[in-house]
Amino acid sequence: SPLFSLSDLFHYRTEQAPELERKLRRAIEKTEQESIRFPQPWEDSATLAAQSAYQLLKRNRDRIPAIRYLATGTESTVDQSKPMAAYVEGMLQQTDVSIPETLMTYQVQHACAGGTIAMLGIAGMLGMSPDRHEAGLVISSDIARYDAPSTAEITQGAGAISVLVENNPKLMEFDLDTQGLCSRDVDDFFRPNGSVTAKVKGGYSVQCYNEALDAAFHDHCERRGEQPSDVLHKTDMFILHVPFKMMALTALNRLISHHTGYHGDELQEFVDARGFEKSLTPNTQVGNLYTASTFLALAYLLKERYEVFGKDIVGKSFMMGSYGSGNTMIVFSGRIAPGAPEVIESWDLEKVYRSAVEVDFSLYETWLSAPHTNERLQQLYKDADVPAESFYLAGVREDGYRQYAFKSA
Repeated sequence: SPLFSLSDLFHYRTEQAPELERKLRRAIEKTEQESIRFPQPWEDSATLAAQSAYQLLKRNRDRIPAIRYLATGTESTVDQSKPMAAYVEGMLQQTDVSIPETLMTYQVQHACAGGTIAMLGIAGMLGMSPDRHEAGLVISSDIARYDAPSTAEITQGAGAISVLVENNPKLMEFDLDTQGLCSRDVDDFFRPNGSVTAKVKGGYSVQCYNEALDAAFHDHCERRGEQPSDVLHKTDMFILHVPFKMMALTALNRLISHHTGYHGDELQEFVDARGFEKSLTPNTQVGNLYTASTFLALAYLLKERYEVFGKDIVGKSFMMGSYGSGNTMIVFSGRIAPGAPEVIESWDLEKVYRSAVEVDFSLYETWLSAPHTNERLQQLYKDADVPAESFYLAGVREDGYRQYAFKSA
């Protein structure tokens, strides 16, 4: 996917508007962001979702007939009525990993928490199913886009991550009965109808994130019947939603320090022993993936922890905090499942970096000028070289209906 370095963005923006230099430099330093990803002209959040699901299903063909639920979590959907999941189903059925029609498709929207809510919801439904072999597919797919030029522009991003949810999971086991919850009606972040960009109150959003994490964590501890300090010490891995690296790192440090009394080197050692900061590195390269950002951090944390523990990673405990602006926070825990080593060894996470294509400012501006007219889209498709085995937006009908296609190998 296209990658635009923040050093280049800083150069272009300050050349156009010198008055932005101080604020933009400070924002880059504060977030530690290095680059951002954005979609090609022929991509949208639905094609990103289908691409992610396609890659997962190719590696798990034996589980395709068992899928009963296909859910998408997103806050950058492509239709006000039809769920992105339905479009994804149609795209997948154009390929050799065609999924069955005997399933439920739906979409969950709660800002960045939609994917997590879909995953936990499907886990609950599977737990009630008499057929223990059934499975669900959850795809978190988003394109983070803000007003430009602005300081928020540096945390844009685009991507999708898919997970299989099963009654007997290979990778991670969830404790569904001890989920900690907190929801409040706030305006820290939203995207009005008709707007292609999100509206964010930066400092207030950070405050809402931290307060919701505190409340949901306390609820989680109460449902476990344990003291907060004991829960933190028993946890081997922490995973949080990552709008940008320093926001997540500061939130966890704040939570741990408050309940353990750790500060300075002692706090750093506690966090480092659990590999948390290393899980945040991918975000500095790809930007905020909204619903997928928590799962991006999870994948890289598991990879890093497996390199540290090897097969002893099995049985390690984790705690995940998923935040959705507006707002909601879900804190839940679980253990690494016996099949995790095999699953983790099958991943090629370096592909995330290898797939990046550095581009010039003109392609970035083309994306910022979207949505395009159908005539402009057709020209962009004509100029683009869609890779083999890729889904793409083939056009938009006169009535506004989106049409997708798959370019075979």
